[in-house]
Amino acid sequence: MLSHLLGLLVSWIGPLIIYLMKKDESPYVRDQAAEALNFQITMFIGYLISGILTIVIVGIVLLPIIWILSLIFHIQAAMATNKGARYRYPFSIRMIT
Repeated sequence: MLSHLLGLLVSWIGPLIIYLMKKDESPYVRDQAAEALNFQITMFIGYLISGILTIVIVGIVLLPIIWILSLIFHIQAAMATNKGARYRYPFSIRMIT
């Protein structure tokens, strides 16, 4: 649950630290930390593209949309993992397995 919530505060760095520290100890924590890390990398790419697109005004609309979707999905993930369920983000580039 912590890796999903840290994504809100410190982007991809929090899930990366948890992934690196706990990947060999618990398969569940490894899976969820990797899922949070993948989602944070996807969101980082989205923010980067939106930031570039602010030049043509489109990014100004996309930035709050990405932020709201990220917030909603993080809350859902934290609630699911708090109950012990495996959570999969609806859209995420899965680079870390």
